[in-house]
Amino acid sequence: MIRRAVARDAKRLTRLVRTSRAYGGRYAPMVEGYRIGPDYIETHQVFVAADPATGQVLGFYALIVSPPELDLLFVGDAAQGLGIGRRLVDHLREEARRAGLTAVRIVSHPPAEGFYRGVGAEPVGTVLASPPAVMWDRPELTLGVGRSVRPHVRSPAAPESRTGRDTS
Repeated sequence: MIRRAVARDAKRLTRLVRTSRAYGGRYAPMVEGYRIGPDYIETHQVFVAADPATGQVLGFYALIVSPPELDLLFVGDAAQGLGIGRRLVDHLREEARRAGLTAVRIVSHPPAEGFYRGVGAEPVGTVLASPPAVMWDRPELTLGVGRSVRPHVRSPAAPESRTGRDTS
């Protein structure tokens, strides 16, 4: 289930960002002290993928409409490989279309570039490092919102690789 985030989700979303394995090692400083506050949720289009049975937050994204950009997309480590990221991108496309957008800019976390390409984003360039906030170059992509991602089904005989990350 994907729903609009509410202020009370702020701590859960912050925890999801700060504990992401995708931001370990040299990437750790990027999320150290990172906080998603209720004010961010109230002023941006933030959507949460939650387990319908438990309400547990599995992932989320934040869409900035003007100028159109995916600000954040994270999938919890335990939910990696379950298609949550693809569902979030499908939802993002629907929301972007509703807002009258034709494309959304993505400045990707380098290890997530393959994920974004896999859901149809096209590389358009590189955003250079801006120390001390960001110490590495990041791929820049454009996601067209005119088409949806094909449903992703994991085959029991061949489990999906967990090397790709559904995070940015």
